[in-house]
Amino acid sequence: VNIDPRFVVLQVVDCPDLHREKGQWYTAVPPLTRCYTGLTPADYFGRTMVANLPSHIKVGVINVAVGGCKIGLFDKDNYQSYIAESPDWLKNMANEYDGNPYGKLVEMARIAQKDGGVIKGILVHQGESNTGDTDGPQKVKKVYDNLLNDLNIESNSIPLLAGEVVNADQGGVCASMNEIIGTLPQTIPN
Repeated sequence: VNIDPRFVVLQVVDCPDLHREKGQWYTAVPPLTRCYTGLTPADYFGRTMVANLPSHIKVGVINVAVGGCKIGLFDKDNYQSYIAESPDWLKNMANEYDGNPYGKLVEMARIAQKDGGVIKGILVHQGESNTGDTDGPQKVKKVYDNLLNDLNIESNSIPLLAGEVVNADQGGVCASMNEIIGTLPQTIPN
């Protein structure tokens, strides 16, 4: 309720029950990811952004997410082998993005650029499935660099906003990954 119409989402998959078509912009009423996903970190990120920006600024999000995946799903060079070794539930989610979540993200971002949108940042909320992977920041950097390159955005010119996983004091069983996530600024300067 009470979603500011300045907060919009580019629909990534067709959702007939929601009367939404892939590649079209809508007021960002959840779900923003697929047809049934509920709330995501992007929901309150966007709401907070529009609440704190001048009234003439719109915020658009493109939400391509597969909960429970490793960052390897978004590695454009190796995603197929990652999917091949994945459980059916993950394969099914990836299939909603035509079997290539990274490719779908680039496709939608190009639509946004064509529609006059300016990409101002990349959000990533990932890490639990990579817990303990000290190479995680390098893997995230590869995805970040590939996105900038594939979208003709100058290297290191926009921020990567990375969320933490649930902290230990809140019962987070993967909280140790936050230390690794915290090293991202050593790998990606912004």
